[in-house]
Amino acid sequence: MRKKFNSKLIRLNKYISQSGLCSRRSADQLIISGKVKVNNKLCTALGTKISENDKVIVNNKLIKPERNIYILLNKPKDYISTNKDTHNRKIVFDLIKGVNERLFSVGRLDRKTTGLLLLTNDGNIAKKLTHPSHKIKKIYSVKLQKNISENELIQIRKGLIIDGENIKVDNVKRLEKNNEVGIEIHIGKNRIVRKIFEALGHKISKLDRVLFGPFTKKDLPRGKWRKLKEQEIRNLKVFTN
Repeated sequence: MRKKFNSKLIRLNKYISQSGLCSRRSADQLIISGKVKVNNKLCTALGTKISENDKVIVNNKLIKPERNIYILLNKPKDYISTNKDTHNRKIVFDLIKGVNERLFSVGRLDRKTTGLLLLTNDGNIAKKLTHPSHKIKKIYSVKLQKNISENELIQIRKGLIIDGENIKVDNVKRLEKNNEVGIEIHIGKNRIVRKIFEALGHKISKLDRVLFGPFTKKDLPRGKWRKLKEQEIRNLKVFTN
């Protein structure tokens, strides 16, 4: 189902963004770099407005605005977060049935990590949720192969040098068992939670993301997904502004 436009003009960068291709800012870069044509004519002017009947081509491919869709998934283990995999491994999109829109994951969880993952075709929201300046909160439940000491938790709180950078978490605390930890971060670096514990000689046996931004796993069993409700979408847009 495509989003219907009225007869009013719409900015070209917004039209491109609504196709799910990228954010408005990235669309501006495509326009400036000469990658966009309107009705088969090159368009490099920012602020250009078009109608619903105009034909827009980006990188030699015709695009159409899509209805923005937002899906929350409780990712199971052994699924990867990419749209395609050359090694024929299971991907999270195999779990989504009955959705025709092209989706991508907002950030990634590695194959062994479980928990909350947001899937969407809204490039603008995706960029805001993953950009470090927005400091989106993420909470993970971590189960280690051996007990972790209070001194090691203090080291994590103070910050660890990982890949030449001082990495600080927002919060970390032991849970019910001595080998279980809750950790809160806003960093979006690849495998950063695993690297934090590996820096102290710990191996993770289970890693589960229980909170991502304004969302939790409440009432969402492992492997299941649901579309965000209209109020949740409005809250998400307020949350990322």
